[in-house]
Amino acid sequence: MDLKQSLFALSSAIGPSGMERPAAETAEKLLSPLVDQTSIDSAGNLVGLRRCGKRNAKRVLLDAHIDEVSLVVTGQKEGYLTFSCLGIDARLLPASTVTVLAEPPMPGIITCLPPDTLTAEEREKPFGVDKLYIDCGLTEEQAKTVLPGTRVAYDTQPLALAGDTVSGKSLDNRACFLVLLRAMELLQGKALPVDVVVLGSVQEETGGLGAKTGAFSQMPDWALVVDVTFAHQPDAPRSATVPLGGGPAIGVGPHLHRSITDKLRALAPEATLEILEGGTGTNVSAFQIAREGIPTGLISLPERYMHTPVEAVRLGDLESSAKLIADWVVSLGEEETV
Repeated sequence: MDLKQSLFALSSAIGPSGMERPAAETAEKLLSPLVDQTSIDSAGNLVGLRRCGKRNAKRVLLDAHIDEVSLVVTGQKEGYLTFSCLGIDARLLPASTVTVLAEPPMPGIITCLPPDTLTAEEREKPFGVDKLYIDCGLTEEQAKTVLPGTRVAYDTQPLALAGDTVSGKSLDNRACFLVLLRAMELLQGKALPVDVVVLGSVQEETGGLGAKTGAFSQMPDWALVVDVTFAHQPDAPRSATVPLGGGPAIGVGPHLHRSITDKLRALAPEATLEILEGGTGTNVSAFQIAREGIPTGLISLPERYMHTPVEAVRLGDLESSAKLIADWVVSLGEEETV
């Protein structure tokens, strides 16, 4: 698998929360050769299954959400579209290029008042969403045809930076889905002790609907969530970030099952520990209370510039994360307790 080209394909796919179908179809093409069957369920989740061939085998679920943050059209004003943010900081938006997911989709730019028209005080403050508009080049009558509720996605194309760093939109969390793909590739040809479900879950950015329904329908004995976390960058507190290029971070906290965490730490003793005092802010919250409760662990992929159109990860971190997951799956056996 060419990690860079696969990540480019996943990043480029459109998939705001609630409209993940194009992203799911792109992901399914990459997943299909690595599992026995794939499907897209009624919630929109991508589900892949690789059977181990054992009767009454236990089941492990590997999850990474495939939706992305977005904007939503709220109305129009003099030919411009007004909008609200779903997981995006409005400070990032002036001069961004976007795709308005109308029928048909149309390109747009996010504009604001030019600095020469602002007071000195206004120049010192970031623009709020009430001062920003989407300009698609429409007349006032044309803008009225774009219905409120229409989603708007970043239009950034992925690019390779120096070394093995890749930047682009929606790497939260498509980069982590690629980690699962690479883990399944590493497991090719190996006898597995358990059936493996790969879940590309939807709507994580808007409440975790896909994880909730996927956890209920797939009934795993264990679950492992893979999501991004904040990587070191200038001025960011070291206590709240992990090294970019340092490999996966293993989540440690009260919402994470101790036996899974301990096994991951034993398999990767050099890994960074991500100390989580309570909730993880990930799909772990859905899995740990599904049905009678699913023992769940968390692996975090270091990422810079989360929820921006230029998120950045390192391919080496993807590779080492995938290897840890593959080693953990192989380690699961009948002697494991849940």
